[in-house]
Amino acid sequence: MQKVKVLVANRPRLMKDLVLATVGDQPDIEIVGETEDDAELTELVERTRPDYLIIALEEPEGRPGLRGFLLGRYPQMKILAVAPERNSGIFYWAFVDIRSMRVESSEQGILSVLRNKPELVST
Repeated sequence: MQKVKVLVANRPRLMKDLVLATVGDQPDIEIVGETEDDAELTELVERTRPDYLIIALEEPEGRPGLRGFLLGRYPQMKILAVAPERNSGIFYWAFVDIRSMRVESSEQGILSVLRNKPELVST
């Protein structure tokens, strides 16, 4: 069984630790890197080629440029942006254009996104 590769890039530290605790001990998920520095994020994605990037959700209704840039450059990667203080998260993926859906900011919500593939065609 091939493991799901996850890169964790969250601030504040407490949130990063929570995400690492949630996914770090799952047998089907491998943490391939972690950072708190946005400046090194693109290089780390290039080096580790994660299946998923987990980042902090700072603007719940907007799509910041970095997410769009990363999905444009690495369309096979998916991004899970979480904001536990607002009990919300957004899952981003690219399929011709960038798509997103709201997810529950909980252990179950995070693991559900990492283990399931998004529908590529809406019904």
